[in-house]
Amino acid sequence: MSAPPFAPSAATRWIIGVVLLAVFAIPIASMVEYSLRDGEGYSLVHWTALFDPENAGTYRPIWAGLGNSLLLAAVTVVIVLALVAPTVVLVNLRFPRLRRLFEFVVLLPISIPAIVVVVGLAPIYQSIGRAIGTGVWTLAFAYGITVLPFAYRAIQASIDAVDLRTLSEASRTLGSGWGTTLLRVIAPNLRPGLRAASLISVAVVLGEYTIASILGRQNLQTALVVVGKQDPWAPVILSLLSLVFAFALLIVIGRAGRARSGRTSA
Repeated sequence: MSAPPFAPSAATRWIIGVVLLAVFAIPIASMVEYSLRDGEGYSLVHWTALFDPENAGTYRPIWAGLGNSLLLAAVTVVIVLALVAPTVVLVNLRFPRLRRLFEFVVLLPISIPAIVVVVGLAPIYQSIGRAIGTGVWTLAFAYGITVLPFAYRAIQASIDAVDLRTLSEASRTLGSGWGTTLLRVIAPNLRPGLRAASLISVAVVLGEYTIASILGRQNLQTALVVVGKQDPWAPVILSLLSLVFAFALLIVIGRAGRARSGRTSA
């Protein structure tokens, strides 16, 4: 069977692949090269200094910010899986006529600058601070809004790939409640979208700076700015480690999904 006439040639695909690889590889290679400079040549002196106990005071904000960011990532993923995903399923099953309107509202945060979002959220966070405190974990409410467009598209893509109505009706006919139907019938079929939404949420939270900075909370990115004024190599090294962490997380999630799918098929 011949390829469609509009399909790119093998040479074109190779050129596109090389260009995309260069777009990602050149900045990363430059960061690695910069982090290895020691004034006279190249060494790991800046990498080892980051974990030297004698420099613990200098780099303490980084580890505190990293812990806060990981906590925020976990809470944001819980918000996405416990609130966003069931809401998207509900709209598709019970209110299909509202899907376009719902999609428009969900995608609004991607078109609104973060600074505008913060200005609108500032009075709300004053009330939240008086009610439940000013802990850094409360930023997860704002991050839940920030990741909403990306999580929605990932989950909706999985919903479009399955016959959601037939699955839910079959489960309900067999006597399952809505909770059982959602957790044991619908969720396993939406696993790729839920994994993608979780990964995107973690990546967005680890890279967010504007909201945390203006609302006066410490996360990884604000800590990197503070430490970067004393050690310009530390932010570069931590950024590289963040990329490695995100890549490793992607591999782990992908392998877990394939292993589970293999057991299900068997």
